Amino acid sequence: MESKIILKAEDLDGYLTEQDQKYLADMDKLYEEAMTSFKLISSGGFSSTRAAEEKKIIDAYNEMGHLMQTICQEVPALQVYSFCTEQESHAEASRVIAKLRDVRTDHQEFVYYSQRAYEMLFKQAYTGHPSDKKNYLIVKTPVTVPVQNYSVHKIPDIDHKIENSVMCVMLRGALLPSMIMSKEIEEYSSHGYVTPFALFKIKRNDHRHENDMEYILDLKNSFFNLDDLNGKDLIFADPMNATGGSLVTVVKYLLDQGVKPKSIKFFNVIAALKGGLRVVRALENCTVYTLWMDPVLNSSAYIMPGLGDAGDRLNGKDTEETPRNIIQLIADYGSNITGLYRSQLRKIEQTVLGRYV
Repeated sequence: MESKIILKAEDLDGYLTEQDQKYLADMDKLYEEAMTSFKLISSGGFSSTRAAEEKKIIDAYNEMGHLMQTICQEVPALQVYSFCTEQESHAEASRVIAKLRDVRTDHQEFVYYSQRAYEMLFKQAYTGHPSDKKNYLIVKTPVTVPVQNYSVHKIPDIDHKIENSVMCVMLRGALLPSMIMSKEIEEYSSHGYVTPFALFKIKRNDHRHENDMEYILDLKNSFFNLDDLNGKDLIFADPMNATGGSLVTVVKYLLDQGVKPKSIKFFNVIAALKGGLRVVRALENCTVYTLWMDPVLNSSAYIMPGLGDAGDRLNGKDTEETPRNIIQLIADYGSNITGLYRSQLRKIEQTVLGRYV
């Protein structure tokens, strides 16, 4: 049996339509115009020049935004938060993304705003639909005088949407986002459903460029049971979707092994247009939910303007010689995070260790 599965960039591009390619070329041209203004602003100069270039950037971003909105209307499997929700919610999404992008945002803030982002994405995908019935939660409060007090709260009845889910983790940057999504499911489930976990060790070959990239699934260091994935609603949560290659590699492998998912949902804080298009073109019955869509990739397959390496900003950096295994990674999260996601960590430990602990 093979221990590694490799998918190449040219395989992914084969899924894109002629119209997709045209849209991507148009977006590259618009972003090139914006970068000309970036250079002029960075070089300093007169305030009047800066103001003029800032206006050009705003105009370019507005045009790119309108183009992305047009594309997403044509491709309904691409669900971008600011294109699908009410106007009042857009400022919140923009502020969260701005904080995540900011070079001054430290590790703790980055984790906090990542949690906020995934809470928003969860609500976009699962709640707020007119057809949703209501569940009632009766909560015991700390007030005991004159008798024990209770409160009643209504939440959407979405058990049928979430209680067939398996959380599929593309290690390592996706670990904490996956735990956040699983926690949201647990909190909205009237039965306290905690998702099973499937853990896939996958990385891209960063010695290559975007046009010849390779995506490497390391089966030896992955932890999953194929039988537990068949007929399930598979959820993937990765803070960034640059090229779509990692997700497509994992899902295509599962399909080749005979797994037939009921549905696939992919949640990203930021997705590049190209990565989103590749995913929904390559995978049937797959919906991409992203809080924010960025226009282009650079030659190294990094999202622009992007937010840097989200995995490093969430988890800290590994060295090439001594990468942390999953248990070490969880230990480094510290007691605050591990205490908050105790049920999720127990499920992960069961998956990795192969027994109840």
